[in-house]
Amino acid sequence: MKKITYSAVFEFHDNYRKFSTEELSLFDMAQNACLQAYAPYSQFQVGAAVLLQNGVMIPGNNQENAAYPSGLCAERVALFYASAIHPNVPVTALAITINYSNTIFDSVVAPCGACRQVAAEYEQKFNHNIRVYLLGRNEKVLVIPSVKTLLPLLFSGDVLKNFGSSSPTDAPASPG
Repeated sequence: MKKITYSAVFEFHDNYRKFSTEELSLFDMAQNACLQAYAPYSQFQVGAAVLLQNGVMIPGNNQENAAYPSGLCAERVALFYASAIHPNVPVTALAITINYSNTIFDSVVAPCGACRQVAAEYEQKFNHNIRVYLLGRNEKVLVIPSVKTLLPLLFSGDVLKNFGSSSPTDAPASPG
């Protein structure tokens, strides 16, 4: 048996006011989006904002639906919308914050696995790291240098491309 060790380095900041004007604008956008989230069932509001390489910032917030799991997380709302209107522009940063019953958590909360996978797809698509900012109350920020840091064993499109080159008997059934 061979053991493999994975380690990651994050930055923890006690005061987000020390960030750049652009980063502060991104944080404000995520926080404003959070307060507009549609979360009538869980009361767990999430806000996100993405920064594109061209300087455009796009907000997103979670959208719940009574028919769980038909809702969508804030991160995916922002990432998908950014890709829909700027399909050829890389995402460079993603800020995320939460609000639960009108009390923003003291600690930060990381994105779910589905959101990590979607963000990783955009990192791979553009071969460009997405810096992730997790915002907590009292101006605390955890900075993650890349989505790959959050999802080291990600499922990538390379697997599907390589799988597609296999013999016809090994190929998956077509959807639909």
